[in-house]
Amino acid sequence: MTGRERGAAPRRALDRGRESFRRKRWQEAYAELSHADDEAGLGTADLERLATAAYLTGRDGVCDALRERGHRECLERGEEVAAARCAFWLGFGLLLRGEEIRAGGWLGRARRLLDEGGHDCPEQGYLLVPAAFAQLGAGDPAAAHATYERVGKLGERFGDPDLCAFGRLGRGEAQAAAGRFPEAAALFDEVMVAATADELSPVVAGIAYCAVIQACQEILDLRRARAWTSALTQWCAAQPDLVPFRGQCLVHRAEILVLQGAWSEAAAAAGQACERLVALSDRHEAEPSGHPAAGGAFYQVAELHRLHGRVAEAEAAYRECSRWGRQPQPGLALLRLAQGRGDVAAAALRRALAEAPAPDRSALLAALVEVLLAAGDTRAARAAADELAVLAARSDVELLRATAAQASGAVLRAEGRPVDALATLRAAWRGWHQLDVPHHAARVRVLLAMTCRDLGDDDAAEMELDAARRVFAALGAAPDLARVAALNRAVDPVGGLTEREVQVLRLVATGRTNRVIAADLVLSEKTVARHLANIFAKVGVSSRAAATAYAYEHGLV
Repeated sequence: MTGRERGAAPRRALDRGRESFRRKRWQEAYAELSHADDEAGLGTADLERLATAAYLTGRDGVCDALRERGHRECLERGEEVAAARCAFWLGFGLLLRGEEIRAGGWLGRARRLLDEGGHDCPEQGYLLVPAAFAQLGAGDPAAAHATYERVGKLGERFGDPDLCAFGRLGRGEAQAAAGRFPEAAALFDEVMVAATADELSPVVAGIAYCAVIQACQEILDLRRARAWTSALTQWCAAQPDLVPFRGQCLVHRAEILVLQGAWSEAAAAAGQACERLVALSDRHEAEPSGHPAAGGAFYQVAELHRLHGRVAEAEAAYRECSRWGRQPQPGLALLRLAQGRGDVAAAALRRALAEAPAPDRSALLAALVEVLLAAGDTRAARAAADELAVLAARSDVELLRATAAQASGAVLRAEGRPVDALATLRAAWRGWHQLDVPHHAARVRVLLAMTCRDLGDDDAAEMELDAARRVFAALGAAPDLARVAALNRAVDPVGGLTEREVQVLRLVATGRTNRVIAADLVLSEKTVARHLANIFAKVGVSSRAAATAYAYEHGLV
């Protein structure tokens, strides 16, 4: 091979690497650019391409080494701004992985280079991002919003789309933290427009996708979370070599699929996310707590086991979820309730609520209402349902409104107000139905059936239970199917009496008046009279004495 030919080989590898990078074929880009680097070395721009390809294919350690080398070479050439850029991305990558001490060192070095050189450049804006991130984490959304505004203005002044995206994304997160959800959603949508239009670099696009979807789920904006999760899935599918965002993509996808009722697909996505994120952690020898996405993946696995009635598997998955740094509530508490350990469930939920920020309280409160009602503590359940209603009124989020209506309807029924309960539960069902969340909608229909029975409308109750049973059967929700079966067995096979009618008949047989029965069952006298009329019609009697005889004859007393 001639010298000309030997010199052409690295050049061809470099050209192929650049083309692969442009086409987002990250493994090929990494291989070709690595080959070109081994043969002839890479310049600053191509070295950054190689570092990016290493990062996107899951080679975090290699990426760090390349950026450190780029920083060093830029310093040797006196390119201070380029050196600061390498130091920023190295520090920011470490920060995202939870290595805060090393990250602070590199970010501090980048800041010193720019300050000492008096450089006016986009990198000044990038270095504001970690500072704003810290302000948000410290619970100061106003300060974070102001800092992110500076980031966005620098992005606009220098014509830097990535910096503009960071500014809008951060402002959206700050608005969400302050409870201004409509403003946050508008900013998130603008960031996603830039990401889906391919206006952002691949690293920043991935960060934006995951951050926006997570934020939408935290503010319970299911429609946006669903739309942007679909977009993220397509974005990842177009880049099969992508590693860092694929695991998080699968977690987000699993969460949405669980709500949509596609439980088999959700289980596959959550299982793949667990495998990918655990493998990624093992590869880089990171502590489990440094990968919260893995905790979210195990939580979804646990939830699906619980919903299917696989108690042992759910227990194991909740423990893995906790080991990876994600609180296993409220799912674990609901598992304990299903095991008959309502006191343990209530204690766990109260502890979680004591330390939960506002965005995380709704799911915990909804579960607490269910647990307290099962224990017969209607007063405490009312307090939890009222707090949930206040959260729903403040946020005006569809999912939260449906959650609050479901909890309030269940409490109204327990308080002996079936008419009010019926109207509230109908609103809850409409909310879940419009959001296309079938399992929650079916659970509301069970509550509707029980309320209809309280009102003496057994036909309506039977139809509600049948509709719920069909959904539970399609989903494979064994515990819910068992509950429907138990409610169907609660009807007296002899006279077709409902559970409430049996209660009324038993009290009639003891000689109690309608007024006393109403007080005992926390009902109105009118409701008791209606129940008694239904009882007379069903068992074919026309007097209290004959009804009493019927009760004794059929062993109801």
